[in-house]
Amino acid sequence: MSSNGPKLPVKQLAILAVARFAEPLALTSVFPYLPEMIKSFGVQDNNVARWAGLVGSTFSISQSAFAVPWGRLSDKIGRKPTIITGLVSTMICFIIWGTASSLAMAVCVRFVMGAGNGNVGIIRTMVAEMVPQKELQPRAFSLMPLVWSIGSVFGPSFGGFFARPAEQYPGLFGDSWLFNKYPFLLPNLVACAFFFISVVVAVLFLHETLETKRHERDWGLILGEKISQPFRTRPRHKHQRQHQRHHRPSFVDAEASAPLLPKSGVVLKKKSIAPPPTMKEIFTPQVTMNIIAYTVLALHSVAFDQVLPVFLNYPRQVPDSENTHLPFHFSGGFGLNSNKIGTIFTIYGLACGVIQFFLFPPVCSRYGALTCFKAGTVLFPIVYVLIPYTALIQDASLQFAALMFLLLIKGFAVIVGFPCITILLTNSAPSVRILGTLNGFATTFSGLGRAVGPTMTGATFSWGVKRGYVIPAWWLLAAVAVLQAIPAWLIVEGEGPSREEDTDDESALLDEAGDVDDQPANRAIIAGDATDLVGTREDAVIPDPDDEDDEDDEDLPPLTRVNSRASKGSAGYGTMNGSAPGTRLRRVSETGKDLGT
Repeated sequence: MSSNGPKLPVKQLAILAVARFAEPLALTSVFPYLPEMIKSFGVQDNNVARWAGLVGSTFSISQSAFAVPWGRLSDKIGRKPTIITGLVSTMICFIIWGTASSLAMAVCVRFVMGAGNGNVGIIRTMVAEMVPQKELQPRAFSLMPLVWSIGSVFGPSFGGFFARPAEQYPGLFGDSWLFNKYPFLLPNLVACAFFFISVVVAVLFLHETLETKRHERDWGLILGEKISQPFRTRPRHKHQRQHQRHHRPSFVDAEASAPLLPKSGVVLKKKSIAPPPTMKEIFTPQVTMNIIAYTVLALHSVAFDQVLPVFLNYPRQVPDSENTHLPFHFSGGFGLNSNKIGTIFTIYGLACGVIQFFLFPPVCSRYGALTCFKAGTVLFPIVYVLIPYTALIQDASLQFAALMFLLLIKGFAVIVGFPCITILLTNSAPSVRILGTLNGFATTFSGLGRAVGPTMTGATFSWGVKRGYVIPAWWLLAAVAVLQAIPAWLIVEGEGPSREEDTDDESALLDEAGDVDDQPANRAIIAGDATDLVGTREDAVIPDPDDEDDEDDEDLPPLTRVNSRASKGSAGYGTMNGSAPGTRLRRVSETGKDLGT
C-alpha cells in the first residue's frame, strides 16, 4: 500500500473487534457441554443429538426472524446503540441460560438470545461505512471473521474447562451451593465478563457511523475522552480540546490530528431524514443474486461444520468385499474421541486464522472480491466429494494428513467466501441509506440457511450409514455448493453505495464557506497529502514559523473538510486517509472565515 494511499481506521476497527469478540467466544463455549446439559434435563441418550440440533436451530431461526427489524432499527437510531443493546441482551440471556433447569426453558432462552441480537449484520454495515475504499475492504472485512475464528478457538476450550466446576474442581467449588445446583453457570459467568468488557469499550470509544447520527452529542465518547486523557503521551492541542466539546471526534481523529470544524466555523445544516427504503429499492437484481449466493454459502459451510464431528466420531470400518464396493458403497468414519476431534478443530481454527489475516487480504486485493469468490465456489464441491474417501485410508498418519489438507482447502474457501460475498453485497447496494436494512435481510436469509443445512445434512447422514453408504451427506453438500456457483457467475461487482442524494446539501455548505484568500503558508492539501497527517502533528505537515519554538503557542487554525462527493454528514465522519476521495482541506479562522486552500 502506498504511503500516500488511504488508511484503515485501525483504532475504530479494533474497538469494533473488541465489541464483537465476546459473541463467538460465548456462543461456541456452549458446544462442549451442551450434550451433558441436555442429558441433565432427563433426555435419553438416543434423543440428545436431536434436541441438541433443535436448540441450535432455534437460535438461528430466531436470529434470522429478527435480523431485519434490528437492521431497520439501526438505520433509525444508529449503529452504536443497537449494537450495545444486542450485547447487553445476549449477556443477560447467557446468565439465564446457565441456570436453565428444563429443556423447555433452555429452548426458550436460546430463542430469546437469537432474537435479541442483530449485531452480525449491523457490524458488517459499520465496517462498510468505515471503509468505503475498495482497495481496503478485503483487509477490513477479513477482520470480523478473524475475530470469530479466534473466539471460536478459545470458546470451546473455556466452555469445557469451566463446566461442572463442583465435579471437576472439588477443592475449589465442591462446597458451592450455587455451582452444585447450576453446574453449567460458571462458563456463562466467564462469558458475561467478556460481554461486560465489550459493552464498556463500545460505550466509551466506539464512534457512530450512521450519517444522520454522526454529529449528535455522544456522552459515552465524552466520558471515554476524559478517562483516556491522562494516559495520552502528550497533551492535545488547544483547538482540539475546544473542538471536541462541541463536535463528535473524527473517525480517525487519533491518526489525523486535525479536527474537522472550528468552534465558531461553518455550521452544518441538519439533514432531512429520508423515508424508509422500499422493497424494490432494496432487492435489485444484483442484490438478489448476492443474497442467494450468501444464503447457499451459509447453508453448506455450516452444515459441513456440523456433520464433520459426527463423521470423525463414527466407528472405523475395515474395508472388505462385503462392506465395500467402490466407488460408492462404503461406510465408516475415523472412530475418534472428543479430545482428538477437539484437537483437529483447534488446529483447523488456528490455521484458518492465519489464512484469514495474512493470506486473504493480499490475494483479494490483487485478484478482486468477485474472482476470489468464484474460485471458492469451485473448491467447495471438490472438498465435499473427497472428504468421505479419507475414511478408507488405513494408515492413521496418512489419514490425518489427507484430512487436514482437505480441511485447509475448505477453510481457505470459506475464508475467501464470506468476506468476499460481504464486499460484493455491500457494493451492490444502490444507496448507503439501505445498508442496515440490506444486511438485516442478508442475516435473515443466511440464518435460515444455517438452520436448514445441519438438519438436512444430519438426516441424510443417518439415512446413508444405515444402508452402508457414508457419501450421501457429503455429495448432497457438493450438489448444494454447485448450485451456489450459478448466482456466483451472474454477479457483477458494483461500484459501491451511492451518496449522490447528498450532493446538493454539500454544495450549499461550500457556498457558506466564505471567500478564499490565498496565503502561502496555507497551501492546498489534496487527498493523497492528507494521509501524511496520520500519526503526525499538524505543524509537521503544514509549516508554521510561529510554532517552531514553542508547542504551547497558539495553534494553526483548524481544518475543515470540503467534499463535493460525500454527504454533509460524512464531513464529520473522517476517512482512512483523513479525507474522502475528491476532498480538499480548507483552513478556516476562528471566526469562521475561509482562509484558502
